[in-house]
Amino acid sequence: MTLAHLRFPLAASRGRRYPELPHPYRNPFQRDRDRVIHARAFRRLENKTQVFSAGLSDHFRNRLTHTIEVAQIARTVANVLDLDENLTEALALVHDIGHPPFGHAGEFELNRLMQPYGERFDHNLHALRIVESFESRYARFPGLNLTFEVREGMVKHSRDFAPGEFPELDEYLPGLRPPVEAQLIDLCDEIAYDTADLDDGYHAGLVDMASACAASQKFAELEDAASMQFPGAPERVRMHEVVRGLINWLVSGLIQGTVSAASALVDVDAVRNAPQRVARFTPEAAAVAAELKRFLRQTVYESEQLVASRQNSAVQMQALSALLMRQPELMPEAYREDSAGEALHRQVCDYIAGMTDGFFARACAMWGV
Repeated sequence: MTLAHLRFPLAASRGRRYPELPHPYRNPFQRDRDRVIHARAFRRLENKTQVFSAGLSDHFRNRLTHTIEVAQIARTVANVLDLDENLTEALALVHDIGHPPFGHAGEFELNRLMQPYGERFDHNLHALRIVESFESRYARFPGLNLTFEVREGMVKHSRDFAPGEFPELDEYLPGLRPPVEAQLIDLCDEIAYDTADLDDGYHAGLVDMASACAASQKFAELEDAASMQFPGAPERVRMHEVVRGLINWLVSGLIQGTVSAASALVDVDAVRNAPQRVARFTPEAAAVAAELKRFLRQTVYESEQLVASRQNSAVQMQALSALLMRQPELMPEAYREDSAGEALHRQVCDYIAGMTDGFFARACAMWGV
């Protein structure tokens, strides 16, 4: 199953925006991984919502634990396919670093608030701005100075784009596919959140075994196998067995699907010039992933509990944004100085996007929002 001939060659890297001397025992992609882990924005993911807010349970995933799960899946796939594990891991660890508080609900609301100004908010593009300028950890250059390949993989996380479609991203090879390592991350992300949301949804009382079996034949097969193999196991333990089985099956489907799609490609340049991405599920795995997403949308994402939570966070975000537009002096002086070249609406948007859920709640309480 090896795709070693499609492994991104480290020697072909376009390097960093600001040249640096090589490290004595870490290659550039290892250094990128480590820089992401040490970033303040990465640590803040611990207090950012994945699906369920932190106040409901200490056991639900947050944005940081989700990121770790994605990284573990991505490393496994890269290892099996003989791709660059360091590049893959760096991309997995950075893929959600631009998320605002309250998950996709927060991203949707910030994007809505930017539209009257002819702008938008996208967590992948915000992540790029974080690693390019917001993180100030080095005296010699702004941001984290990550390699071109990691930055390219960030902006192409979930989609490719044509030349001129996003002029601000024209340096990132529009019209070309990213390396296979970068292509894997979106699908590893999908495996992680599909299975984790089933698990968290079950423990939140929103997912029951019977409904999940009815929604997905693969789920039913795995549940039958767990019941036969462990007849005395409590239901919650069987649920763990099913979730683990789903992860293994979907990962295998991603490996097999990618190998099949890449069978005619001879090198990294062929990957870049391919008419579409080569990282993909087998048709069977893609169908199961789609079933799981439909089921989760009906039972978890559109549940009364989560809809109400999203609506409340959107109202508060709108109110906090309006307050900061009226009183920008409430934002820290150092932040206003660092972002002085930006329009006020962008300053406010970026400030809110950087907040954790907890800091957002404290700011609203302090300022009477």
